[in-house]
Amino acid sequence: MQLQDYARVLLKRGWIIILLALLAAASAYGFSKLQTPIYRSTVTLSAVPARPSDYGQSLAIKNLLRNYVQQMQSPAITQPVIDKLQLDISPDKFVSQLNFNADESTLLITIEARHPLTKTVPGLAQTLAETFVAAHNQENLQIDQRDRILITILRNATSPEIFSPKTSINTLAGAILGALLGIIVVFALEWLDSDIVRTTEDIERVIGVTVLGSIPTIAERASAPARQRARQVCPHCGNPI
Repeated sequence: MQLQDYARVLLKRGWIIILLALLAAASAYGFSKLQTPIYRSTVTLSAVPARPSDYGQSLAIKNLLRNYVQQMQSPAITQPVIDKLQLDISPDKFVSQLNFNADESTLLITIEARHPLTKTVPGLAQTLAETFVAAHNQENLQIDQRDRILITILRNATSPEIFSPKTSINTLAGAILGALLGIIVVFALEWLDSDIVRTTEDIERVIGVTVLGSIPTIAERASAPARQRARQVCPHCGNPI
């Protein structure tokens, strides 16, 4: 197919692409609106050695970051948080609303809380971080100051922001997928019609020869006199003869 053939197909059946794109976009938008919004808030913790120049202590922190994450998910830490926030959930349910990331290159731990309520989500991450830091500081009291690992809250809980659904992204993705489906449907229909010759344009397109004339069918010959008689009228009364 040449460029003009593609243009002809799009002009002929382009409405199918537009229709499917609109239907898919509307469906994605409606589905997104039916979902319960989930918001997120993050807290960042920093772990540093008491002696910054001690390479061995810095290496030890890298090995301990994942252990700290496991401690944060333990009932010993999560249950006091649940009690303080007066939540009616189990520690396992509480942990399922959190996401942790331990970055060994920066010695940072990120706690991301996810919850449907904007008033609740910052408190989940912030209270957990504060509880863990307090528990860790208690442990540090039993360790020589030079060997301590200091954990502090580098950034407090961020303002709640939407985590899901991403309505605009979902709508755009639905429109794109609908348009792609429409293109497939259009060219499938065109392929099915490619062997059917209906007009002189189809003949010229298939055989590449200009059509100079056509022979009327029997039906057209039979109907021609009838049409001619229908056009004849009486010159006196104006009625058809």
